[in-house]
Parts: sequence; structure tokens; C-alpha cells
Amino acid sequence: MARPGRAREPLLVALLPLAWLAQAGLARAAGSVRLAGGLTLGGLFPVHARGAAGRACGPLKKEQGVHRLEAMLYALDRVNADPELLPGVRLGARLLDTCSRDTYALEQALSFVQALIRGRGDGDEVGVRCPGGVPPLRTAPPERVVAVVGASASSVSIMVANVLRLFAVRAAGPAPELRDSTRYDFFSRVVPPDSYQAQAMVDIVRALGWNYVSTLASEGNYGESGVEAFVQISREAGGVCIAQSIKIPREPKPGEFSKVIRRLMETPNARGIIIFANEDDIRRVLEAARQANLTGHFLWTSPILSLEDVAVGAITILPKRASIDGFDQYFMTRSLENNRRNIWFAEFWEENFNCKLTSSGTQSDDSTRKCTGEERIGRDSTYEQEGKVQFVIDAVYAIAHALHSMHQALCPGHTGLCPAMEPTDGRMLLQYIRAVRFNGSAGTPVMFNENGDAPGRYDIFQYQATNGSASSGGYQPVGQWAETLRLDVEALQWSGDPHEVPSSLCSLPCGPGERKKMVKGVPCCWHCEACDGYRFQVDEFTCEACPGDMRPTPNHTGCRPTPVVRLSWSSPWAAPPLLLAVLGIMATTTVVATFVRHNNTPIVRASGRELSYVLLTGIFLIYAITFLMVAEPGAAVCAARRLFLGLGTTLSYSALLTKTNRIYRIFEQGKRSVTPPPFISPTSQLVITFSLTFLQVVGVIAWLGARPPHSVIDYEEQRTVDPEQARGVLKCDMSDLSLIGCLGYSLLLMVTCTVYAIKARGVPEAFNEAKPIGFTMYTTCIIWLAFVPIFFGTAQSAEKIYIQTTTLTVSLSLSASVSLGMLYVPKTYVILFHPEQNVQKRKRSLKATSTVAAPPKGEDAEDHK
Repeated sequence: MARPGRAREPLLVALLPLAWLAQAGLARAAGSVRLAGGLTLGGLFPVHARGAAGRACGPLKKEQGVHRLEAMLYALDRVNADPELLPGVRLGARLLDTCSRDTYALEQALSFVQALIRGRGDGDEVGVRCPGGVPPLRTAPPERVVAVVGASASSVSIMVANVLRLFAVRAAGPAPELRDSTRYDFFSRVVPPDSYQAQAMVDIVRALGWNYVSTLASEGNYGESGVEAFVQISREAGGVCIAQSIKIPREPKPGEFSKVIRRLMETPNARGIIIFANEDDIRRVLEAARQANLTGHFLWTSPILSLEDVAVGAITILPKRASIDGFDQYFMTRSLENNRRNIWFAEFWEENFNCKLTSSGTQSDDSTRKCTGEERIGRDSTYEQEGKVQFVIDAVYAIAHALHSMHQALCPGHTGLCPAMEPTDGRMLLQYIRAVRFNGSAGTPVMFNENGDAPGRYDIFQYQATNGSASSGGYQPVGQWAETLRLDVEALQWSGDPHEVPSSLCSLPCGPGERKKMVKGVPCCWHCEACDGYRFQVDEFTCEACPGDMRPTPNHTGCRPTPVVRLSWSSPWAAPPLLLAVLGIMATTTVVATFVRHNNTPIVRASGRELSYVLLTGIFLIYAITFLMVAEPGAAVCAARRLFLGLGTTLSYSALLTKTNRIYRIFEQGKRSVTPPPFISPTSQLVITFSLTFLQVVGVIAWLGARPPHSVIDYEEQRTVDPEQARGVLKCDMSDLSLIGCLGYSLLLMVTCTVYAIKARGVPEAFNEAKPIGFTMYTTCIIWLAFVPIFFGTAQSAEKIYIQTTTLTVSLSLSASVSLGMLYVPKTYVILFHPEQNVQKRKRSLKATSTVAAPPKGEDAEDHK
């Protein structure tokens, strides 16, 4: 038996009552079929397939495109030839190609509303001016488009409907979404909506004893709405579990269909596949199944096209239809000579007869047979009427009968259109359409319910092999559906055992690390839920979280200890701070050695030897803390970190503060008296420095006593989303705030020292350390201002232990290097390489130095310089 047509894209009858298009003209597009008439019907047909590689249109669709378009022309011819139907009124047509693409169809459908846009004036060409005052040319009389037949795909219809509605134009289609009367109140259809098809599929699945199926849908309204309706109905009916719901993208990428097959194989027991997809997607899915050598594994339930060797056993659901003999006679007599009104017929002719037409100025391909024009459809080529021809004809007749009833009511006894129908009232026409009832082209009643839907009547077919050969098989009727299912299970044949219905059952065993999650309302079925994150499988129904110090095994069937990490000596994060520390210690040692060797030289004495050695000791401790921060945490190391982390900086900034304060007090005292200020002797300076440092030491000792140091393993710091990357961090029991607290006192000293450096910036040149100290403090402040946001900004990072430790130690080393470089490297350079400058300078007069106080006993005069 021949295959029963193509029903996967239900025909849409779009009724576009235009209440006020009568006064407008409609520009003619080059790619359209136009028939003149008093009232014009629009038509949207997929004459071409969707184009690839950025092209709008692809190859010609002989059946779905040309057959349906010719069916509308055939129906119009019959209506216009019927003296009893719309007497004196001729129906015209404007037929457009949607190229099976919603966006392209939207562009084409704009031609239906161009007349509306242009016709809102009073008939004059407002704003048009021609040279010489010549009046503008008038356009042709307007096309009175009152309804549109089409499109084939719901996604196309909805896209078109949205734009047509903006102009009080309504469209219609089969998707469940189009039943929303608040949004698509002008929709009517001669085919049943997809929800009926979904109900029929659910009934078939249950009749076959299946309770575990997958769904496959093309992206768009038809596919997604169909699957949604199937899932909802199956949930309400109970006893059917959905294994997977897969959506095919509107623009599939290479390998997308192989990926679909792989996903379907993830649930191999779900052999029943419910498809709501377009023709191209179905064909490519079946081809992918054949390439994966899965012929016969899946059991397809959908309208199927081609590749029947893969689809043996496939069940197809088609709206109940019949072949229209009158159309066969009409179409088989079409030729190039008598069908010039169809602008795509020449392309169809070449495709149908596998030949080439030559036109003026062109050359045909020598490898292709030339068309003679004498070929005949059905004689020189195979012909089979497309499955939706009947519905196209019925759609045209439904509109014609509605217009006829409207004409009888508004124009009684009047032949032709009367003023009452000019323009045609859209809402009134809708009422007549919904009231239509007549016997259609197949002899079955055509009618609409309150939602504009036709009754749901389906024929059920199965593709069966003949003599074991799929290529010689065909579709065989196995049942019907009209609100209830009548399925002849004995007539079904399957691969393998022809009379044993294959199983597609639920309750598949879950894999390792997965638990069974019962589906609410479907006790026969469960989903396999992975014990993700840090959970592991306790039993077949339960997942629990691993303890805090553990992470799940790779298959989540148990727990294992979480690896512990720390900042090691070999870590890349430790290299920069260690390098800076080593270089800093070497530089500090060199400066100290130089100063000790040249202890009694003028430069060393002038720098304040006592405080200089204290300051250099602090700088050395700052560099040394880097090694404690990298060392493996333990009680001793953690205690040393607390003590020395702030000790070096406190010692350095205490010395700098004391020195800066001394310079400032000497200068201020000198302005008022020649008497020196108190506490400027070296001994006093050391006492002040060590007193300030002692406060830091006392605070740290109290902290050590109140909270003894120890190391901890923090499992939260690097608890990543992926358990395989989780790590425990071995560190001292110090929070970020307590770590900063170690430095808080020294930072306060630094700020105070900076304030005095600013105050002392105007001292005489004789006090030659004031400005270097000032530059040192300014730079140090900048370093620590940059450190704070980096330190706290990375508190949530998985690399926190590395980033914060590296940032802290580098900042400490940089601040120490600034002090060393600004204050002592220049002096060391002079001592070592320019000893001639390391001599006693002549004392300047008191007048020259303003009123500088005399130095105290025991201190060299150079100490001021």
C-alpha cells in the first residue's frame, strides 16, 4: 500500500476578515500567484523547503507545496464555476511561498497588510509630488483580501498571526496555543488541533502496553506544543512515564541528530519514541538512527516520511481523509501551456520529470535531459495525491459557503457585491464561518466547534515490510481514532517476532551513584537522580552528604578523605615572595655590614646609628616573615607568625616615627628658642622606639595566652562545586581579620609617621632625612592601600590561601624594600663607591640654618644632617 501522505504538519486555515481593507491597494510581489476577483483569498504554502547556509528558500516541495497550492486553485475554479455559490461574485487569490520558515513567511505576509497601510488616507496620494505638476499615477484597484488559507506549520501560522493581528487581521492554525480565543479569536481550522493527535498517541501507547516512552520535538509551536499536550494528557491518564523530552533546534548544528540518537540511547528501554517534528527533522533523525546501526531498535509513533527501512513498525497517525478524484483529473492534465498562472509550475515540471527547460539567452546543462513540454503527469512520472489536498479544498469551500451565507443575509436578491459587503466586516464573517456545515470534497461533514476546531478523526497506519523487505513494504491501516481508539493489535507487525509487541517499559535500574526518585502520580515509574555534589548513594532510594572532611568517590557510591593542601616551598605562588625575601635579606645584610664597618664615618653617624640599626633590624624581620608564612603550619610556626608578622613592621615604623617626630620637634622648637626640645638624645629615642614596640609584643603575648596557636584543616575554603577539585587547606587558626589585626598597630604607626612626614616636609636642608622618610611613607601607604582590596576581594576565591599569602608577603617585602631603598641604599652607595664624599662638612652658621637648636651632649652635629 502506498504511504498515506504527509500529516506531520497539519494544514492551517487562516481566516483573515479585513474590516477595512476594501479601500486599499495591494502591491503585487514577484514571487506570488495572483488571480483577479471581487473578493480575494490569501494563501500561504510551503512551496520550497527551508534554505540552508543563510538562504531563505531551499529545494522545491512537490507534494506539500505544489499539490496544496494547486488544490486551492482547483477549488477556486470550482467555486467560481458554481452558479449556485456566490452568484455574481468571483473569488480571486494571492498565493505566497513561506519557504517552510516562519520569519520568511512573516515577511511574505506583510503583503497582505500593505493595502491597509496605504489605504488609510482619503484616496489621494498624500505627499506625492511629480515634476511639472503632473498628477501621480493611481495604483490598481485594491485586492479585497478577506481570508487566508495556510500556513502548513503552526510556528509559521503563529508568527504570521502576530503581525496580522496588529492590523485587525486574524489567522488560524492547529497548535493548541491557537485555541486561546483571547489572542487568536479569528482562528478556524478544517483539521483537528494537535491536542487531538496527542490524545490519539497516548491512547495508542497505552493500548500497546507501553509505559516508558521518549518524546522528540522540533523547536517551534507545532513540536513543542504537541509534546506538551502529549505529556499533559499522559500525566492525567496515568500509567505512562516520559523517559526523555528532546528538542531539535530550529537551526541544527552538524552532528545534532547523532547527538539526539545518543541521548535516546541513554534510556534504551524507552524504545517508543513519540515525534512531533517537521519533515526534514524526521528524515534526518531516521538517517542518524540508520548510521548508528539502530534500525529496528526504536519504535516511532509519528507521521513518517521516507527511510521506511529504518521505520519498519512505525505507527503513523493521519487526519481522516480521502483521495479527491476530481483533483487527480485536474492535476494530471496540467501542463506548461495551460498552467501559466502558477509561477512555480515550470520549476515543478523540471523537478518532476528530471529535465531542464531552456529559456531565451540560457543554455541547458548537457548532462540533463531537455524538457519537451509533451511530458504528462502520471504517465511520464509517478503521481500520488498529497494527503492534505482534501483539507485545502474544504478550507476554500468553507470560506466560500460563509461568504455565500453572508451575501444572502446582507445582499438579498442582489447579484454581485452590494454596499453592505464593501468592505467586508471581519467579525461578521467569522460568525458565518463558525456556522458553516456542509459535506466536504470527500463527502464527510465540514463544521467547526466554538473554538473553531474541526472534529478529531484520524486513520492509523503502520509501515510493514512485505516478504521481509522494507523497501517493498507499505503503510497498512491498523485502526481509527474518533474520540476513542479502535486499534487492531492483531494486524500490527514488528521486526523480530512479527506478532509480539515490543516492550517499552519503565522502571529501569539506576546506575551507580544514582537514586530512584518516584514520579508523583505514576507509581509504576521512577527517574534516576544523580547523587550530585558532595552526596553519595546510601541505598537505592537515598542520597546523603559526605562528612565535612570527606568527598564522594567518582561514582558517588561512597565517601573518601579530601586531600589536604598548603602553600609549599615548591609552589609557583611561593616563588615571587621567597625571591623578594631572599634578595631583601641579602640587601639588608649588606647595608648592616657596611654600616658596622664604617660605623664612625660621618654618613653613618649623621643617619642616627642607634635608630638605623633598629630600623634595619625591623626590615630584616619583615623579609624573614615570608619564610614563616610559607613554612608548614604547626603550633610553633603559628605562634611565630603571630609574633613576628607585626613585630618587624612595628619595629620599623616605631623607629621611623621616633626619628620623624624628633626632626619635627627640633624644627618647631628652633622657631621659638635655642633651647633643644626634650627626649632627642639617642637613648631617649631608643626608649621611645622600644616602648612603642613593647605594646605590640604585649598584645601578641596576651593573644597567645587567650587563644593558644594551632593549625587547622579548613575544608570549606576550597569546597568547589566539583567535588573532584575539593581540597582541605592546612593553615594556622587565624581568621582574615585577626591576621590583619596583627598588622593593625603597625599600620597605625605608619599612618602617624606619614602625618609627621607631611608636617616636617618644610624643614631646612640640614635635616637631610626628612624628605626620604616622607617619600618612604607615601609609597608605603600606596602599597598597603592596594593590598587591602586584593586581600579581602579574594576571600571567596578557591585559590584564597595562595593569593592572600602571596599578596601579604609581597606587600610586606615591597614596603621593606621601599624603606631600605629610600633611606639606606643611597648612603651605602656613597660609602662604598664615593668615599671622598663621606667626610665631615663645615658647620653652617646658626643664622644660615635659621634658628636650629644646639645638639645635646653625646650627639654629633652631623646627626642633624
